[in-house]
Amino acid sequence: MPFCSKCGAKLEDGIKFCSGCGAPVGNDQQTNTNNQSSTGSSQFNDTFKKFTNTADSTAEYDRMDIEQNKVMAVLAYLGILVLVPILAAPNSKYAKFHANQGLILIIASIAYGIASSIVSGILWAVLFRVSFIPTIITLILNLAWLAFTVFHILGIVNAAQSKAKELPLIGKFRILK
Repeated sequence: MPFCSKCGAKLEDGIKFCSGCGAPVGNDQQTNTNNQSSTGSSQFNDTFKKFTNTADSTAEYDRMDIEQNKVMAVLAYLGILVLVPILAAPNSKYAKFHANQGLILIIASIAYGIASSIVSGILWAVLFRVSFIPTIITLILNLAWLAFTVFHILGIVNAAQSKAKELPLIGKFRILK
């Protein structure tokens, strides 16, 4: 059964105007019966796109530099291997961009790991008799590690697609110039 693209009301076959809002009915009407169930995933997709819609400075880099140093850019997001593009491609602006992103990501990961360990340790020391509270908070802190995993994946995907896009939240910081 078709639905109105303006108000979502059910449309009967053969009508020219929506009985709910009066909008003209044409070939652009949606026939999606699960319109309401797709709203949640649509909102998630919109939020994810807004979150990952960061500055793309690919046009500022030489095409040859990008193609020659794509592997170096990917290595920048693999933990300690961030040192490889820093040391092996010091003259590549593209590799340096991704090395900077990877270096900031690894520093942020280490800082978060230290901070969450301290918080978990203090909670366990103070609230050891009520073990469910530190357990829940430690679980939440550990789930936050997923954000760093997502950032690593986004960085690898951007580098593999020859893009110089900043990572969300931490991409604006610069260590390497």
